[in-house]
Order: sequence, then structure tokens, then C-alpha cells
Amino acid sequence: MTAIDPLHPLIDPMPKAKADAPIGIFDSGIGGLSVAQEIARHLPKERILYYADTAHVPYGPRDDQNIRELTAQAIEWLYRRGCKIAVVACNTASAFSLDYLREHYGADFPIIGLVPALKPAVLHTQSKTVAVLATPATFRGKLIQEVIQGFAGPAQVKVIAVTSLDLVPFVESGAQMSAACLATLKEILQPVVDQGADYLVLGCTHYPFLKAAIESIFGQKLTLIDSGVPVARQTAQILIKNELLFENDQNEIARIECYVSGNNAERLKVVLQHLIPSDLSWNIHNITVE
Repeated sequence: MTAIDPLHPLIDPMPKAKADAPIGIFDSGIGGLSVAQEIARHLPKERILYYADTAHVPYGPRDDQNIRELTAQAIEWLYRRGCKIAVVACNTASAFSLDYLREHYGADFPIIGLVPALKPAVLHTQSKTVAVLATPATFRGKLIQEVIQGFAGPAQVKVIAVTSLDLVPFVESGAQMSAACLATLKEILQPVVDQGADYLVLGCTHYPFLKAAIESIFGQKLTLIDSGVPVARQTAQILIKNELLFENDQNEIARIECYVSGNNAERLKVVLQHLIPSDLSWNIHNITVE
């Protein structure tokens, strides 16, 4: 599979999806399941098709063009599987890919991206200091910089950028409560607490799975915010706007079909048993990406 070229028209477009088509969700790994869970709860009648690019996770250390190419491959996969909408549940991928993906696919295939939930932190901070924990690539993107300059700046709120390339692998391996993960969180977040930050924005979809670990170290010193619920609400609004909301009469348990590109479905099955609540049904499968 090759990356799409946004400068050329969409070749062999798919028929416009109907309301019973699945919602497509993409992340570099399994972290985006934090968003998928919120969407499943907010839209319990919808089916979810989740693509985890575990062959290339993490995206944080990758260069900008490589991130664009991998994201394009994943969204094309979801599009060809007949999804009615795509959610780029990866802050790093969203930082570099949204504009050209939307231009490429057009209005018939809505694409939702993520930006770290800095605005609510700025609105509610008492100390006028907040922190954003994200990948280096996310901070290179224009989305977060626009929010910092256009929203936090005028509000005279100091934003502390915190990065780590070690956290995503902890989540991917199910080791978020390990001694090594706890030590890493202590090392990178203690300076944030020492500088008086009262809000911590989790700017990567893997990081909501670290909430218990962060709270075990810092207690109530930091209020944690992520983008899961706002994205779920936005997804519902766009589906309604495009007359794509599935409204059958059956109140079925939400189903999440996970596909991984790294041929590691069997190993991740054990991890997902701890990450996905028991009231949400799911499966996981290997796929081959050429």
C-alpha cells in the first residue's frame, strides 16, 4: 500500500457510506482505544473498526513526512473497508495530516482529528500554570501551537511542554503500572508539580491509560484532562449533520473490531483484556500492510 497523494483526485472512490457502516478509528497503536471507548459509550448503537499501526508504533520519534505517509495508508485502509467517517485518534498524526486528508477525500468521508485538550485546562486553572504531556512531534505541529499562542497566551496562562518517548511503549506492552513506568512518570512530571501546574493535559491517546499510575504518584495535585469525551461528542455531531447516525431499535453492546499491522494480535489480546472494560465487546485481528 502506498501513501495517497493529496495533490491528485481520489482514484476509484468508494460509494458514499450509509448509516449502518462502521466508524473508522486510527492510531499508531492501541492508545486510541481510549477514544474508541468514549465513542462506543456515547454512540452505543454504532460499530467501530479500529486500525492500530503496531508495525510502526510509536510515531513520536518519526519525521513529519513519514508520519503523513503512515497516516495516509491507515486512513485509506479504513476508507476501503467502507467506513462512513474516520477519527484520527492520534495527536501526533493529527498534527501533520488533517488538512490534506480532508482535501483528498472530500465531504463524503468526514475526518476528525485530535488536538490536546488545552482549552479547558486554561479556562479552569487556578495557578495560571498548566502542563501538556505529548510527543515531540505533536509539539512540532501547528494545531497545539495555535492553541497555545491564540488561547493560553491571551489568558496569561503558562504552558509547560512535557515530552517522553518512553511512555507509549509502556502502554503498548501493558506495563503502565510497572516500576519503570512509575519512575519515568515521577521524573518527568515532578518538575511540573514543582512549577505550580494544577492541570495536566494528556496530549497522546495512549496517556489516558496512565491515569491510575499518575494519580498513584501525585494524588490530587494534578487534574488530568484528555480529549476522549469531546471527540466522541464531535463524532456524534458530524454523523448527525451528515445523516449518518445509526439509529436502529436494538440496544446492542458496542462492538470494537481491532486490526493491527504488526502481526502481534495474540500478544496484544492479553493487554486489551485489561484496557477495554468488560461491558464493551471486542475482537482483535492481524492484517498485512504491503
